Amino acid sequence: MPETTPVAVAKPRYPRSVPFIIGNEAAERFSFYGMRSILVTFLVAQFYNPTLNPALTTTAEAHANASTHFFVTLAYTLPFVGGLMADWFTGKYRLILSLSLVYCMGHLFLALFDTNLNGFIGGLILVAIGAGGIKSCVSANVGDQFDASNQDLLSKVYGWFYFAINAGSMFSTVLIPWTYKYYGAKWAFGIPGILMGLATIIFFSGRKMYVRVPPQGLNRNNLVNVTIYALMNAGKKKKGESILDVAKEKFDPEKVEGFKAVYRVMAVFFFALGFWAVWDQCLSEWVLQAAKMNLNINLGFTSFSVIAGQVSTVNTVFLLIMIPIFNYWIYPALDKMGLKTTPLRRLGFGLFLTALSFVVIALIQANIDNGGHPSIWYQIFAYFVLSAAEVLVSITGLQYAYTHSPISMKSTMNGIWFLVVAAGNLFTGIINGNISGGGIFSGLVGAKYYWFFVGVVAAFLVLFMFVAPHLKERSYIDHPEPLGAVAEEDKI
Repeated sequence: MPETTPVAVAKPRYPRSVPFIIGNEAAERFSFYGMRSILVTFLVAQFYNPTLNPALTTTAEAHANASTHFFVTLAYTLPFVGGLMADWFTGKYRLILSLSLVYCMGHLFLALFDTNLNGFIGGLILVAIGAGGIKSCVSANVGDQFDASNQDLLSKVYGWFYFAINAGSMFSTVLIPWTYKYYGAKWAFGIPGILMGLATIIFFSGRKMYVRVPPQGLNRNNLVNVTIYALMNAGKKKKGESILDVAKEKFDPEKVEGFKAVYRVMAVFFFALGFWAVWDQCLSEWVLQAAKMNLNINLGFTSFSVIAGQVSTVNTVFLLIMIPIFNYWIYPALDKMGLKTTPLRRLGFGLFLTALSFVVIALIQANIDNGGHPSIWYQIFAYFVLSAAEVLVSITGLQYAYTHSPISMKSTMNGIWFLVVAAGNLFTGIINGNISGGGIFSGLVGAKYYWFFVGVVAAFLVLFMFVAPHLKERSYIDHPEPLGAVAEEDKI
């Protein structure tokens, strides 16, 4: 019997397009976070209180904070819209390329109109449209490049993708505040624009290598249509059915089941609003607070001073350290002790840590209000606590969106998660706008402002503790049940 030669199994290879996508993401995140790191301090110094009048400090800072949070609101509302546009009409490649050009134009406006408020606000709107519109498409574009032959490499690529995001953020939050201090606003906003131009060139250079998933056209079986139909025909609901089940008589039953999962996950996402109403303050309100603190860092063997806008860099450093610690040590250790770290428990403890970080910030501000000049180490500790909360809330939220939604709805859930970020920033923007306009919240000055947000997060936490035991969960990873099956309910 002749011997058979074993067939060599081809080793999975990375798609040739991947380096272009990773390089594009690193440069784009550099441009976005570099601009964000100086935005609030620039708005105060250039437009809202250029004479540094102490009597205008509270109003000017609140005005700058409001503008910043409204900018973030727009940037995180548009990923949902951009995802729909790409899926229905343009495809990811065309949308990313076209909006990247809008993004570059926005940065150009920021650099050119650094003494013209209307032109500068126009630049912010263009940046928000560019950054927000492509956000949901870029990460999905990574997955599109893989097929059955190299799916095993996908998790590693997303690891590099996340590394690119944090690397771009870390370098920009060190370099751009320094550039602003020593070379002025034109260079500080111009360099992020140059990096965004580079990001666009890198992305365009890989055009012949991308796998391009064509747009699917407008789908009548969408969330809005199904929800409106179900509400208008709620009287047809049978005992034991949900309201959305009524829509199965007109729409695809499988899609309706997917939309039911969307609403279950949105019930959990509601509590993440408490986190997102305060997180972005570490890139705005906390920066203004840092400028009033002792920015000298003494490590024993050396000491140096930092710039207020650079302090947020520690958030990235803490995240890169904490993510593996939580995933490989803390979560497994608690599970072995019988304290199962369910997504809901992580979210609840994350809200607690979020409130705690703002307690620290409020105490720092109370010291400043009384004429003190506290060390920046206290704020760095607050960043440490907030970073732990971010691992527990933000990363858990993204994981929850993926595992608790059917395949057809995973992109939609990511878009809705970004809408939660936008809603949190909108709330904070409204509060700051009211303060700057002398409204009912105008008394929230100094430490009172931060204690108010401690109360906001605490309210979400208390409500969560009452509601969480009754939230229904269905993991589509652990329980891929057939259509019509009764979903298993996991309690907190």
